[in-house]
Amino acid sequence: MAKRDSAPEKRPGFFSQLKSLFRFTREIYGWLPWAQAAIVVGGVLIGVILGYLIPPSGVLAIILWGITGLMLGLLGAMMLMTRLSTSAMYQKIDGMPGASGHVLSTSLGRNWQASDTPAGINPKTQEAVYRAVGRGGVVVVGEGARGRLTRLVNEERSKAQRVAAGVPVTVLYVGHGEDEVQIKDLAKTIKKLPKKIDKATMAAVINRIESVSQSVTSLPIPKGIDPMKARAQRPR
Repeated sequence: MAKRDSAPEKRPGFFSQLKSLFRFTREIYGWLPWAQAAIVVGGVLIGVILGYLIPPSGVLAIILWGITGLMLGLLGAMMLMTRLSTSAMYQKIDGMPGASGHVLSTSLGRNWQASDTPAGINPKTQEAVYRAVGRGGVVVVGEGARGRLTRLVNEERSKAQRVAAGVPVTVLYVGHGEDEVQIKDLAKTIKKLPKKIDKATMAAVINRIESVSQSVTSLPIPKGIDPMKARAQRPR
């Protein structure tokens, strides 16, 4: 008898994801639980005070306003955690190989297309070049030591200029130098580029670059990183 197909992997539920996000954010911001508790308690207190002051006041009104304040407090605590989790992610992945690919593939929005797989990489030193194509043209992002990125960046820029003549090509280097872009500002910097091409031209440029890239034989290239796993492994 043929073996039955294994059951599909069960994805973590909402509360499981919430718990993981909380733990991940707390590793960077240890004061997060206290801040969330203060927001929830503050919301309840404000609700109770409003229930007491706004007529008709009474026990039922105070309870209802208190519940409303509790819900608003929980919402505020969730919003705080979500906002801090983004900052925590950037602090976790800053300086890690593949960080640029993760940001480009998840944070640019509809007007840009990018992959977490590098367009070019030095397998010995892990310097890598990523590419994004959008309404602002072609963006080449260098990740690693600036001096060792020169060849990879020039090759990718020349390729883009060759297959997409007339389309602006912008080169960005990720880092903390004077003329470099920090990983937390990478997506914001690219989104601020002025729109130079329409959607039809953008699609044509993507097809041309992909066709050229697929025709070139290259070494296996690793994909980006998982920010939720960007931590040192604990000993068992």
